[in-house]
Amino acid sequence: MWVNRFHVKHVPENIDVLVVGGGHAGIEATLAANRMGMKGCLVTMDKKAVGRMSCNPAIGGIAKGQMVREIDVLGGVMGLAADNSGLQFKILNRSKGKSVWSPRAQVDKRVYEKYVNNRINNTKEITVVEGEVVRLLLRNFKVVGVVLRNNVRIYTQAVVLTCGTFLNGLIHIGERKIRAGRMGEPGAEGLTEFLVSLGLVSGRLKTGTPPRLIADSIDWTKTTVACGDKKPTPFSYRTMAFSPPDVPCHTIKTNALCHDIIYNDLDRSPMFSGDVSGVGPRYCPSIEDKIYRFAHREEHALFLEPEWFNSKQIYTNGFSTSLPEKTQLKALRAVAGLENVEFYRPGYAIEYDFFPPAQLKSSLETKNIKGLFFAGQINGTSGYEEAAAQGLVAGANAANRIMNREPLLFGRDEAYIGVLIDDLVTKDTLEPYRMFTSRAEYRILIRYSNAGDRLAKKAFEQGLITEKLYEKIAGYFQISKKTVNALNAPLTPDDINPLLLRLGEKPIKQKCSAKEILKRPVINIHHLPVCSIEKNYHDLPSYFIDEMMMEAEITVKYDGYIKRHLKQLERIQKQENKHIPESFDYLQVSSLSNEAREKLSFVRPETLGQALRVSGVTPADASVLAVYLSR
Repeated sequence: MWVNRFHVKHVPENIDVLVVGGGHAGIEATLAANRMGMKGCLVTMDKKAVGRMSCNPAIGGIAKGQMVREIDVLGGVMGLAADNSGLQFKILNRSKGKSVWSPRAQVDKRVYEKYVNNRINNTKEITVVEGEVVRLLLRNFKVVGVVLRNNVRIYTQAVVLTCGTFLNGLIHIGERKIRAGRMGEPGAEGLTEFLVSLGLVSGRLKTGTPPRLIADSIDWTKTTVACGDKKPTPFSYRTMAFSPPDVPCHTIKTNALCHDIIYNDLDRSPMFSGDVSGVGPRYCPSIEDKIYRFAHREEHALFLEPEWFNSKQIYTNGFSTSLPEKTQLKALRAVAGLENVEFYRPGYAIEYDFFPPAQLKSSLETKNIKGLFFAGQINGTSGYEEAAAQGLVAGANAANRIMNREPLLFGRDEAYIGVLIDDLVTKDTLEPYRMFTSRAEYRILIRYSNAGDRLAKKAFEQGLITEKLYEKIAGYFQISKKTVNALNAPLTPDDINPLLLRLGEKPIKQKCSAKEILKRPVINIHHLPVCSIEKNYHDLPSYFIDEMMMEAEITVKYDGYIKRHLKQLERIQKQENKHIPESFDYLQVSSLSNEAREKLSFVRPETLGQALRVSGVTPADASVLAVYLSR
């Protein structure tokens, strides 16, 4: 009986911050609170599963890579773990502007998990307890502790819930249903019901994972090799020795026969047929959704990704499904290269409880219960990176609450983490939330390459990183700033015209600054003779010098766009930060639309800026609200 298997021999005492859940959110929450001087306790249902990558073997990606960089600047462990376990590194979106370039890494899941597990277990003032939290202990609507399944009580000053897909988790494989948090691990029951009894509103979401294939059953000669960058870029500013392998992934494509097999069994897919009550991720659709929604497409790309070095277990990226196992196998065997494929494990869907995050403040603390924070999939998000970012912020703010300090907050113009949290606490969560560069209206300002310049000072002031690390990161950006200054140097026609003519560019007739030359689209910073400044930093890792050169180039080329964004920010800043009292009664404002009154009463935005972004609030509603607040 798994519910009785927990035996807590030594109940930890004097705990400051208690974190429930050992996934990516729980890890970053625990470590962030610890870096700020808190004694922490991580409660997990399986100590061996701490840091487990339950889905794809990758970290980063479009917009997600920016968040991993931000997590790293804030002292988080995700970037370091990825750098130490990476099998292949690649910058995505290279065909677009540098402001949306995003780093991604294929990682060895086993090495990643071991690295994170060691970090948690070898950190002083962190205790890991194996158990299941079923309810909270409250005093005057403030958290004072938790109760485990076996009635053990652990007292604490703040709790961060990072339950992932475990709250009443239900796995679907065709008609089969398995109560679990993920395959082979029991779900958590009772905590949702307790939270609802406190007045919190819950909902159901779903997500899926693809089958894992046996490598030896694949005909690799019929696949296309996909390698990483020849000059890889690490995630972490703390990574010094970086020479990862370039373990290839492989691509294949579905076909008409594969599609027909899936289409004929659509009614047997619980994710598609409606048997699963939760809403699924629109931006990461199942193969069933792809076949149905994009019926005109003759093929879909699948990526075969090794789950660890020399892995015999292959992740089938692009084939998320809840079809019966036999249908999954039959459909995949219709694909060239997979004619004789065998499964380690079929794909499956999982539905789980979540709590709409409009019930949270921007600090990720619940609005009704002091000292209770939510982070990760419990807030309706999807993805390792989104979870880790929330966990770090929640853990830091749990520490800030205990120390009676102002919370750690990020603006939408300051970090992708700021966009993530602002979207969560102001907009309707109709599907699992996934970060994209398109969600960030100030994405030119919040590039992956300038994360250190944006956030290191705040991280140091919060106590999330040491002074030594802050100075190290600031030192990197001095390279970029000195390079930008060097670009003010004048170039004569004799200096630059031979290059311009060679590149098919119009030559200059009189002296011109290197900065003006660099603004031409075909010119990059390495074309310019004044940029030999990089040679002065030969003792630093080449990948960071290259990145700082690129950052200097972006600063020059995007100068006009950046100035325009800064002017926009200056205009809206007064509205953005105008505080709304917690007791403000929207129902009494008759000039507001009915929908606005209903939505604002539920969300209870903290500022006028947040109110303007609440779904259902029109510009007319915003004007009315601004007038009332000015009174």
